[in-house]
Amino acid sequence: MTGQRLNEFPLGAKMMLVAIGLAMLAGCATRPSPDVLNPVHLPVHLNASLRSDEAASSRVNVLAATNRNPDTARGGFGSAWADNLTYEQYAFSVPPNRKDTAITYPTSRPDPERQFAVIQRKQLPKDAFVEEALRSTQSDGTVGIFVHGYNYSYQEALFRTAQIAADANIPGSPILFSWPSAAAVAGYVADRDAALSSRSDLDSLVTSLSASGKVKRIILFGHSMGGFLVMETVRQLKLQHRDDVIDKLAVILAAPDIDIDVFRSQLKDIGRMPIPISLLVSKDDRALVASSFIAGERARVGRLDIDDPVIREAALKERLRVIDITSIQASDGLGHDRYASLAKFGAQLASFESGRRSSAGDVGAYVFDAAGAAVASPFRLAGRVVGSQ
Repeated sequence: MTGQRLNEFPLGAKMMLVAIGLAMLAGCATRPSPDVLNPVHLPVHLNASLRSDEAASSRVNVLAATNRNPDTARGGFGSAWADNLTYEQYAFSVPPNRKDTAITYPTSRPDPERQFAVIQRKQLPKDAFVEEALRSTQSDGTVGIFVHGYNYSYQEALFRTAQIAADANIPGSPILFSWPSAAAVAGYVADRDAALSSRSDLDSLVTSLSASGKVKRIILFGHSMGGFLVMETVRQLKLQHRDDVIDKLAVILAAPDIDIDVFRSQLKDIGRMPIPISLLVSKDDRALVASSFIAGERARVGRLDIDDPVIREAALKERLRVIDITSIQASDGLGHDRYASLAKFGAQLASFESGRRSSAGDVGAYVFDAAGAAVASPFRLAGRVVGSQ
């Protein structure tokens, strides 16, 4: 595979792009403290409505596994690596009538009409966590794991998972795997090391779920540097000869922050997967422009240009689904979080993968238009699928 590099930009322009990107990342709204993990007490009438079937969409449940060190003083998790995984279960109140993917965190006086909020939190032993995950498995045996990217705190990743779960409107509890990101703009290199150190822990989580006959498929969804961690974990499973686990995996990489040559090497080690790997890419992802620059102008997989015939040919050769989501609205000003806007189409993504996992027509280069419909591909969200919403 080949990809575009930054050589077409003058050095000054490249440095300006990186500076602007980092400034935008650093200049986002105030980042939430671990205090947002504390369950809030909503008025009695709101608690009652959240328990009713009619208001099921106003509440989502999330399971979380993390190898971050517990922050006992503030009740959250830090950026150091822990010796063991910690398992938790959360219930969220979700604000109605959300118009975009922006997350408003709870304040000292929570407003459920505007803010996401934790309403229940419980730490679980591993066996109980696996039981909860199996209990929430979808009717077709699917369970989903979200792996966040660079510069995420535990609470940011958790609330993002809740937003995705609410917008996707898929039954069951999604699982967050949170690795010890430094949650700092300047922590790029440290985050890459932390991602690499987390392979065995993600491997352990995936293997524990796969061991149950009730689980038929595990959607392993990695964003940005989380995509790098996902690929390294699948590669590790392959080297361990765990084809029984790999056969259940549906890998989706959103804006993957992976060097193209490293990705090629990972694919070579992993070999052909029963369910082709899906890549969600954007040509104008400015966060990946910055990471490319940091990496010595090495092209990133998340910026592949599907208009390039070489990329189209490589997608077929490597049995990949390369899906261009450039036209989908982003909320971060960098074009790096479009995956969150696609959450409401998650059911269709899953349906497509489960229904066509053995066909040679599964692979190739696809395009999403701004309405979320696929163009010029078998990946169609029109007709029966969209009509059923």
